[in-house]
Amino acid sequence: MPEIIPFKGLRFDPRTAGDMADILCPPYDIISPAMQEELYRRSPWNAVRLELPREPDPYGAAAERLLGWLQDGVLLQDAASALYPYYQSYTGPDGTAYTRKGFFCALRLSEFSERKVLPHERTLSGPKKDRLSLFTTTRTNISSIFGLYADRERQADRVIEQAVASRDPLVDAVFDGVRNRLWSVDDPDVVERVQQVLLERQAFIADGHHRYETGLAYRKLRAADNPSHTGSEPYNFILAYLANIHDEGLIIFPLHRMVHHLRQFDPEKLMAQLEEYFFIQPFEGRGQLNDWLRNEPAGHVYGLVTQQGVYGLRLRVAPEAVCRESVSLPLCQLGVVVLHELVLKRLLGMSDEAVSSQANLVYEESDHRVFDAVEGGEVQAGFLVQPTTVQQVLDISGSGEVMPQKSTYFYPKLMTGLVMHRV
Repeated sequence: MPEIIPFKGLRFDPRTAGDMADILCPPYDIISPAMQEELYRRSPWNAVRLELPREPDPYGAAAERLLGWLQDGVLLQDAASALYPYYQSYTGPDGTAYTRKGFFCALRLSEFSERKVLPHERTLSGPKKDRLSLFTTTRTNISSIFGLYADRERQADRVIEQAVASRDPLVDAVFDGVRNRLWSVDDPDVVERVQQVLLERQAFIADGHHRYETGLAYRKLRAADNPSHTGSEPYNFILAYLANIHDEGLIIFPLHRMVHHLRQFDPEKLMAQLEEYFFIQPFEGRGQLNDWLRNEPAGHVYGLVTQQGVYGLRLRVAPEAVCRESVSLPLCQLGVVVLHELVLKRLLGMSDEAVSSQANLVYEESDHRVFDAVEGGEVQAGFLVQPTTVQQVLDISGSGEVMPQKSTYFYPKLMTGLVMHRV
């Protein structure tokens, strides 16, 4: 893994900003216009005003706001460099209580070719351009990337757990049913022990691919403008949340697909085409379909929801037989890849560009919402998928491959507004 170091975090001062539950916001890429409006109403200091401003010049507004809040004492910069343990407690779909444990640090930026930090998803140019504009105007990592490391013995976890066991958190706030707790650990011995454990381990990007690639571009720009560049400047690092893949609280949720506004969409024709490639089983409704998806072995099984009916689909041919030659064998083993290659592109006629730009495609984490959208006529069909496993993410990343966009949904999302990193 590249070097990880403590940093002097930029944080909201609750004595000035108020209740942190009113300050936190999700990452920019899942904030809808309606949510943005609600977050703006929640507090004049909600982090969305930095992460995703609604002003005509959002980047300038974020930079001006950041400086103003620092001057007014809404934001403060910690005096000591620290790691920031971050625990998120939540209830899973099955009613089980989980706590995902990790920590914020400054992670040295490393090119993917160095194989120290590995991606698993493709990125688009639009979000990278947007985030680079925000980086360059604010000179701050407002939100974090989400990285994974493999520590089966949980050595780093135990060190951090011991460090926070007797301390009250700096932040203890509930957002959308998830409890978020943040601590600061500046003990040099604790920091060094964590660094030593992770030194020989790779980091896998779970979420925040666009932000990481933006960090690489920003580092290049700043280094080119700095004749005294040494490699130790803050812009050589990016704000990262790191969690252990063996943490029991680490869960991936499925991201379902919904198609809309496809010309000449014919559900009867689609069913006839699907019969050539899938075993099809009709169900009476959502409950039966979800039970079937849960009990089927992980692989190439899907749910199909149309206004004509609800069906379970199980691939009846070898996955490599339906993938294009350009798609590798490891990728063909992923259910979402076969869904994209065979159903969305070949049978429904969606181009690579249409899929990438989401011209006729919507991603949705809630199966309730999929059924409601189909029933209400908002979309033409919904495809329910099984969640990608953590091991699949590691296998694909380790092989040098990348998955389609939105192949994974690590829940819960990291909150923005807990701690920021000046670069």
